[in-house]
Amino acid sequence: MNQLKPIEIVRELDKYIIGQHNAKKSVAIALRNRWRRQQVKDDLKDEIAPKNIILIGPTGVGKTEISRRLAKMADSPFIKVEASKFTEVGYVGRDVESMVRDLLELTVNMVKTREQEELQSKAMEIAEERMLDLLFPGKPKKPKKATEEEEDVDEDDIDPIDIIDIRPIEESSTRKKLRKMLKEGLLDERFVDMEVSEKNMPVVEIFSNVGMEEMGINMKDMFGSMMPKNTKVRKMIIPEAMNILVQEETQRLVDMDKVIKQAIEKVEQSGIIFLDEIDKIAGKDSGHGPDISREGVQRDLLPIVEGSTVLTKYGSVKTDHILFIASGAFHFSKPSDLIPELQGRFPIRENLNSLGKKEFVRILTEPKNALTLQYQALLATEGVQLTFSKDAISTIAEFAEDVNERTENIGARRLHTLVEKLLENVLFDAPDVENTDVFIDAEYVRKELKDIKENEDLSRYIL
Repeated sequence: MNQLKPIEIVRELDKYIIGQHNAKKSVAIALRNRWRRQQVKDDLKDEIAPKNIILIGPTGVGKTEISRRLAKMADSPFIKVEASKFTEVGYVGRDVESMVRDLLELTVNMVKTREQEELQSKAMEIAEERMLDLLFPGKPKKPKKATEEEEDVDEDDIDPIDIIDIRPIEESSTRKKLRKMLKEGLLDERFVDMEVSEKNMPVVEIFSNVGMEEMGINMKDMFGSMMPKNTKVRKMIIPEAMNILVQEETQRLVDMDKVIKQAIEKVEQSGIIFLDEIDKIAGKDSGHGPDISREGVQRDLLPIVEGSTVLTKYGSVKTDHILFIASGAFHFSKPSDLIPELQGRFPIRENLNSLGKKEFVRILTEPKNALTLQYQALLATEGVQLTFSKDAISTIAEFAEDVNERTENIGARRLHTLVEKLLENVLFDAPDVENTDVFIDAEYVRKELKDIKENEDLSRYIL
């Protein structure tokens, strides 16, 4: 993260997201400010709070993608949650603190996976020794005893280090040969009998709107330690047995206390929570019947965004320096409809532009993961070479803009539905097609998408 300057962050985002320069600029500054805060003296470091952002724009313009790419680029813990699924305390539903617990759970798994990858070679060595013990049972030879002359030496003249025999244990020639054959894969077809542990975990369903981790109880670990571990002998080929042994040894080598400590620190210092559909909880309550108060959800969100301590099964997590990026279309409400306290915690607001034909053409061709490149790669697996003409790309973009205007505007997501419909026959016939070169031109696009454009009801149904 310390190597990424704001201009470099924007340049990297440009590889995947077209336009929206102001939004990219804001998130780039927010990311760089995190690194800057780490360089500040300790007495002031804790006082510098992240500047949370609200991204305003219709669906399909890149709000979520900007945040997701940003987190991936910075190697930050990231989670996307929908604000509309939260409910205020007292109603059935998820409480707002669950998003912090989910973020920590993801981070623990991420850190644990990396630790396992680093310990893979060591686990492989231990697993190899265990496999050799299965193939050739028996203890290695012990070091030779000291001679009589050595026993007569005065104890005062002996250095304590000499008492310890640091000579390597002699390995038998048979074990050496087996080790060589194992490494060269000459034993891959051989079967071994191996004990595999099984856990008989009872199925327990807990109906509660409060997570059990709030009480500091990890139900899985608690029941897992109480239940006896049953083992059974399975006959399997050596490569399969080696995989199981490596997994077991990797699990044993990982220091979970260290993993949890690193994960908590990572979440607290560089976590990113993306709050989608925040506009759904904005505005005044309807007041018709027993309904969950949208303002109540906002007030529950407030302490998390402001900075509080959330209890999890791994320990307490402070949210003071987690970066919150909220987004919403705000068609029927506006950011000022949020309660003033929550507005104050999102000082940066960026409007994202709607997408038209010009942007659609760029989206279909410029990004590293462009839709046309994806379909070309998919069909290449069947030996089919797919080519789009410039006129075809322009026509697809024109259709997307037109359908978005006449029906619901779903932004760049409209391209997915159009291109999938356009290539439906090609994708269906690809395994049996004789002509492996497929050329898509403007005429082909108009022919395949003609009915959708002319029939508004059909375009609403299909797209």
